[in-house]
Amino acid sequence: MDVTDLTIIKELKDGRISFKKIAQTLGLAEGTVRTRVNRLRSDGLLDITGLVDPDALPDHSVAMIGIRVKDMDLVKKGEEFSELRGVISVAVVTGRFDLILTVMLTKDFGILEFYTEEASRITKVQSVETFVVYKSFNMKVTLPAI
Repeated sequence: MDVTDLTIIKELKDGRISFKKIAQTLGLAEGTVRTRVNRLRSDGLLDITGLVDPDALPDHSVAMIGIRVKDMDLVKKGEEFSELRGVISVAVVTGRFDLILTVMLTKDFGILEFYTEEASRITKVQSVETFVVYKSFNMKVTLPAI
């Protein structure tokens, strides 16, 4: 990823902006912008998606879950958790937890269902701590399949 890629990504803050408009703003050919965006997307470095303020979603809430695991294969555990229903993101972190999950919950898929139907399938978990988000600031999330 070079400076031109980063500049294009900054322009994509409005995901609906056209490649033509980005090209005009940056003094590039439209085809150059299109090619670079397609490469970034195919390499898994860029997603163009709709994000929503979770506070605006009726019957939805977000929980942050700190996970401590029994072994140090953190990447594997992160990948396992990322496949669970409701999970928006997983991060391997430093500090008292090994992983931090962001989970979308609904009135029909609450924290109890997340733990009993989803998280219980993951082995070698030492402990979990749940933080329900009551109010968020600057948080925008994708809507996972729930």
